[in-house]
Amino acid sequence: MIRRTTVHRRRILLLGLVAAMVSACTTGSAPRMVGTGNVVYDRQRLMKIQGAQWNEIQAKFKAGDIKGIAPNAEVEAVTSMQIPSLFPEGSLPSRSKAKPEIWERWGEFEATAKNMTIWSERLRDAAQANDEKAVADIMKDYGRVTCGACHTTFRQPQTQQ
Repeated sequence: MIRRTTVHRRRILLLGLVAAMVSACTTGSAPRMVGTGNVVYDRQRLMKIQGAQWNEIQAKFKAGDIKGIAPNAEVEAVTSMQIPSLFPEGSLPSRSKAKPEIWERWGEFEATAKNMTIWSERLRDAAQANDEKAVADIMKDYGRVTCGACHTTFRQPQTQQ
């Protein structure tokens, strides 16, 4: 019973997050995630959310919960739409791993974020259709062509601890 309640709470939280982000995207202004006003903190928080979603997607796939992947993939799609708005020019403090290449190659950066949206929507649609083969095919390349494509070009390497 506790497990079911936890899953139910997560889904409600997830749906609330998606609803808030969709609402923010449809207000007529430039899409901007509701946040603290500190774009570096907000984008780092968004990336952590995306990482947690990807971990849940992988766990659900491993457990055979193909349809359960769809809400997580939707969060990936919606949050990826927010990425460019969280990198305004001049937001490169020393505590950020962002590279100056983001602003030097802005069009490529935006295209990389858009690519994540596209791949996330494909994953969501395949999961909703309960198409295990399509989900597997997408997941095989997802990390490399979404997160990896951006992090390789536009983020400093992680330091080893």
